[in-house]
Amino acid sequence: MKKNLMSVIILALVAVNVVLTGIIMFSTVSANRKTIALVDDIAAILNLELESSAGQEEVAEEAQVLPENSEVYDIADPMTVALKDSGDGRDHYAMCSMSFSINKEHEDYKTYQPMLAAKESKIKSEIIEVVGQYTKEEAQANVHGIEEAILAKVQAMFDSDFVYEAYFRDIKFQ
Repeated sequence: MKKNLMSVIILALVAVNVVLTGIIMFSTVSANRKTIALVDDIAAILNLELESSAGQEEVAEEAQVLPENSEVYDIADPMTVALKDSGDGRDHYAMCSMSFSINKEHEDYKTYQPMLAAKESKIKSEIIEVVGQYTKEEAQANVHGIEEAILAKVQAMFDSDFVYEAYFRDIKFQ
């Protein structure tokens, strides 16, 4: 009789356990689905912001200029630029060669393209100023950002965006 009573008590406890587990599962699953939906919404918003601010603007700018309407202007001499002190007690330098892509179909092309050679020393000065603002580590990690800053300076110098891309042909850090 004791075995039979113990079996009934164990069976009752198993039934209570199954019921409580079911209640916990239903309450947890619904809250978990809401959390997953919220995380998905946040990720989608962040992804849209990243794509719209970085990728689509660059693609739109570069897609507007066809290769046959593009010209490359090279600054022939490599430049050696002293980098900002990084606190390690050593002097660091960047040796770089710069090129610019120019839109030959832009309305300012005929006006400003001949001035590029005449203003090359001023352009070099702007490049040295921009690159010199970075430490060696910052510059190595942000080469694309430096190119964008140089492009902005050159566009501001000519007050035109006929120069649509600036890039390093070669850059070395010491």
